[in-house]
Parts: sequence; structure tokens; C-alpha cells
Amino acid sequence: MAGDAIVAEELTYRYDELVAVDHISFKVAEGEILGFLGPNGAGKSTTVKVLTGQLQPREGKVTVLGIDITRDPEKVQAQIGVCFEITNLYEKMSAEENLKLFARLFGVSDFDAGALLERVGLAGRERDRVEEYSKGMKQRLMVARALVNRPSILFLDEPTDGLDPASAENIRKVILEERERGATVFLTTHDMMEADKLSDRVGFINQGKIVALDTPHNLKQQYGKRALRAQIAGPDGGLESREIIMDQPETVEAVQELFGQEQVVTIHSEEASLEDIFIDITGRGLTE
Repeated sequence: MAGDAIVAEELTYRYDELVAVDHISFKVAEGEILGFLGPNGAGKSTTVKVLTGQLQPREGKVTVLGIDITRDPEKVQAQIGVCFEITNLYEKMSAEENLKLFARLFGVSDFDAGALLERVGLAGRERDRVEEYSKGMKQRLMVARALVNRPSILFLDEPTDGLDPASAENIRKVILEERERGATVFLTTHDMMEADKLSDRVGFINQGKIVALDTPHNLKQQYGKRALRAQIAGPDGGLESREIIMDQPETVEAVQELFGQEQVVTIHSEEASLEDIFIDITGRGLTE
């Protein structure tokens, strides 16, 4: 049975009088992908900085891989990989040199930079200077660098931001492969569709507090609504929209009436998105 890779208990962090993270508690299991979602200023980045040993909590306790992060941050940092949204690569060096440097820093001897660069779609550009890379290529190199030490936990901040659809799908594949290898993934993002595709569970953080934490399916069942949306031919030849809420006592009768009395052109089911649910819970969107 898998244990917990991350345990936060009443985690709190303040910047002077501003409470950025307000007594939050959660666990992330080994081999789980947790999507940590919220708008700018919600407390996501501060939480990650505490979990990775960059900041010390003002109150509460954080255990990462069974280690108190405040007592032995270096031991934790040797076993994690971090990909920030803002790149911090050595631009005058090649991609291969960047990875080999980090391999030496982690003490990784059996290391194939070419194979790792191929995994993130940078094969053939290994020896190009990073300063010649596009933003998307740098982002993929950041993901590769986070994998150098075969980390037990990956902290990924907007890992597909700025990538074209094919490159973004490739990075999602890499993330899922890492989960299959047994790594835990702590994913922070604004992109609810991304989180829905990748996450075993998602946590919504708003104004420093966790306001929901569950599987995407359970959140949709609890807060969302399932509906049938139909386009019917109107009397003037135009299209009109009809919505029937599912799982209601009158749903079957409403569907029968729709097909019996209207000319249905298209019909499809839809469910609330994580974005809809976040707005419902918090009253604000992710970009606010």
C-alpha cells in the first residue's frame, strides 16, 4: 500500500501582515498527481516554496518523503525535481551541457542527456546554445532538467505554458510516464482542462485557503450539473438551443417531449468544467 509523499498540517505562511497561506492541511500519496489550482495570488507559489524548502512555514508542519522539511531541506531537495514557470537556465551553455551540469550537482553518474532530451522533443538540438531556443523549447528543457535525478516527487509549475499542442501533449505523456514510474507529481496550473486530464485529485486554493480537495469526478458530481444540450430547427429555419438537466425526475419525460415535438438537429451531453466549479465555490475566475 502506498504511503504519503507529502503531508501538510496547518501550514501557514505570512509576508509581514499578509497571510499568503492560511492553515492549510492536505496529503499527497506516493504515485499520485495532485493538481493545485487557483488564481494569481491565491497562495500556490508560496505553498510550493514551503514544500520544496525555499521558505520555512510560520506555523504548522510539512513532511516530504517522511522528512520534516524545516529540519533537513537538503535531504528532501536531493530527491525532488522542480520545474518553475520562469526559466532559469544557463543560456550560454547547450541543452546537453545544462543537463550534465545538473547531473553532476545531483551526483548522478549513469546519465544519458540525449535520451532525456529526446523524451521532451528536443532531439537534434542538444548542442545548440539555450539562448537560441524559443520560449517553448526552454520550457521543455526545464521539464527535462527536473527529471535528471529521477525524482521521487516532481513539482511542476505550468509545465505546458506556451507550448504548441503537439509539444504540450508530449509533456503530458512524460508526466504520466513519471507517475507510472512511481513518482508523485504536484502540479500547479491555471489551466483547468490540463488539470482535469492529468490529475488524480485536484485542490482549489483561494485567498490562502483550500476550498475543495477531491477527484475531478467527485467535484463534478457534487458541484456541477449534467445536461443535454440540443439544437432544434426553429419556425423561421434558424436554430434554437434547448437544455435539459439530467438526473432529475422529469428528465425522461422532457427528452421524450423534445424528440416528439421538435425537429432536433444536434444533441450532446455536457458537464460542468473544473473552471465552472471553481467559480461556483469561490465566486471568482482563475484569471482574476
